Amino acid sequence: MKKEIIAHFKKNPGTGLKSKKLAHLLNITEEHDYESLKAQLHSLVEEGVLIRDGKRYLMFTPALNSSVVGTLKIAREGYGFVIPDSKKMTDIFIPERNLHSAMTGDRVEVAISKSQKRKAKNLEGEVVKIVKRKIEVLVGVLRQTKSGWTLIPDRREITNKIIISEEHLGGCADGDRVIVGELTWEASISGFSGVVLKSAGAGMTLEDEYMTIFSEYGLNPNFPAEVVSEADSVKIVINENELNNREDFRNEVVVTIDPVDAKDFDDALSIKKMESGNYEIGIHIADVSHYVTPGSALDTEADKRGNSVYLCGKVVPMLPEVLSNGICSLKPNEDRLTYSCIVEMTPRGKLVDYRFSKTIINSKRRYTYAEVQEIIKSKKGDYAEQITTLNKIARILRNKRMTAGSINFKSAEIKIFLDEKNQPVKIQQEHSDESHELVEEFMLMANKLTAAFIKEKSLHKDETASIYRIHDKPDPEKLANFINLLKTLDYKNLPAADKLKPKDLNLIIQTAEGKPEETLINGLAVRAMAKAVYSPHNIGHYGLGFKFYTHFTSPIRRYSDLLAHRVLHAVQKKERKLPYTYSQIDAICNRLTFTERNAMEAERATVKMKQVQFMKSFVGEEFEAVISGVTGFGIFVEVADYHSEGLIRMSDLEDDYYVFDEKKYSLIGKRHKRAYRLGDPVRVKLVRVDELKQVLDFVLAAPASEDEPF
Repeated sequence: MKKEIIAHFKKNPGTGLKSKKLAHLLNITEEHDYESLKAQLHSLVEEGVLIRDGKRYLMFTPALNSSVVGTLKIAREGYGFVIPDSKKMTDIFIPERNLHSAMTGDRVEVAISKSQKRKAKNLEGEVVKIVKRKIEVLVGVLRQTKSGWTLIPDRREITNKIIISEEHLGGCADGDRVIVGELTWEASISGFSGVVLKSAGAGMTLEDEYMTIFSEYGLNPNFPAEVVSEADSVKIVINENELNNREDFRNEVVVTIDPVDAKDFDDALSIKKMESGNYEIGIHIADVSHYVTPGSALDTEADKRGNSVYLCGKVVPMLPEVLSNGICSLKPNEDRLTYSCIVEMTPRGKLVDYRFSKTIINSKRRYTYAEVQEIIKSKKGDYAEQITTLNKIARILRNKRMTAGSINFKSAEIKIFLDEKNQPVKIQQEHSDESHELVEEFMLMANKLTAAFIKEKSLHKDETASIYRIHDKPDPEKLANFINLLKTLDYKNLPAADKLKPKDLNLIIQTAEGKPEETLINGLAVRAMAKAVYSPHNIGHYGLGFKFYTHFTSPIRRYSDLLAHRVLHAVQKKERKLPYTYSQIDAICNRLTFTERNAMEAERATVKMKQVQFMKSFVGEEFEAVISGVTGFGIFVEVADYHSEGLIRMSDLEDDYYVFDEKKYSLIGKRHKRAYRLGDPVRVKLVRVDELKQVLDFVLAAPASEDEPF
């Protein structure tokens, strides 16, 4: 929808339109879509893409010969784009000659050129100032050349010259992998000088290895001194006054259920039968807001970080460990302060009533998912009655949710096990089972009820200054591409993209279950969806099928949840002034959406790094794989056992001359008509591993079965 709005105003830049008129022109008739339209218009005004004149909206037109500040992204081809901070204009194209000393990720000031060779699509500019460097250290290979010592960075997009003087080699030799820092631009060589900080050899710690990840994604594993000092001063002692103001659940059966390697326990569950025959279920969440107060050093740092980042073998927490793994964590057999969503439900899973309450708990048992799964299976073990009853209700809730239009994506987590030297020794895919779904259903319920309560009970009806987790309808073009791709995989009776409903997506996902292309189909379906974001505008959550949704259940690791706790408490107390203004919430939402995606990219980068390290011991071995991508230069395949992706280069397909058929997502042989299609199972042989470029090269291990000619 955002693209459609921008496209319309670009075609009619001088025309002012009211929201209802624009809705008519864009053929928007449903209430959900109209609410989304109004939210997007407001967002585009906040971003500076549109301006508002009374009730009419107009396109903002930036002036040439001005300068803007933004973030630079450099392509492998050498040119770059600057994404402006203010978002008042589209991305600015930067030719390679105009990059000067700027590196990818830097915040830069750009002068917009008078002449625009790229014409209408992008403005063109030149970097005139480095506002803030993003990359402070680099890992790469040290090389001695005729002109001196240079660093060949692991990151391919770093094309700048990196010179190391003799006195700054740190005893390292030609060919050593090293960590280089203290990067300084040297105009005389049109490159950087640097200092070898450490050899990136066998003695390197996981933190050393991830220094470039930390630098690239702006992550800091260490906290500022004032934040550490403030965290250390927090007392765990709960005074009598605090006890008197809280509902006491310490004598109830309260348990936590988490992964086996979890250290921070955000949430706990309790259940007891009421005299009416209904159940009282407590969803107890760590009361982080009691310890982290607005404006404190802890709060400022948590706001800046946005969320914890879970890298492979390393966590960069949002809060110092004394809080995240200690005082706030719902450890067994220890009193903890919580904020609880307490619901009354019938045995058939019907919600009768609910309330929110500041509480105190004492967890009776810390379960892993595997332990709970065994209790569900055997119906034996500690608190088996409570666990099996919770699971029974969770099943009912899940079935209701799916019937109501929630999409059942079959996501799986790749788990990489490291040895004492931080080397990967095992990779496996962990699928959700009933124990995961049990926890998920009650967390979803608490999040949904939090959003609904804030919206309905707030005294600020017109503009509630709260945070929502929203998910818009899919982009029609992406859905059309997804449907076309499914057709190439021989999926039949598919609806048109504009007729596709959540139940259709669920049927597609269900059909793919257990097939070689299952992971591929789920990934493609997710990519066809809009991305969930944080917003002060509620338009509902399409993927879950919820009218109201927010994040409430993980305040130890997400700032959004901490914010929701504060707003919820203010609404409960019927405060006329909420903790945040609308503009503050809007800014925080944009920031949290960025930090969340940044964390996901950092996590993927470390997983890819460890996958490549793991696969280097398998050179020469054969694997079952699935074609995960088809391009004009080769075939991407994913190894089924280890979920690692690599490339079969076109030059290594020697049995025929292959042509890329973009519409059929296939490579087709000119002579034999053999086709390699997206989703096809193949047997491959690993022939090369390039750790520096993080590339796996495969060849076909045996001829594929003959396909019918296209």
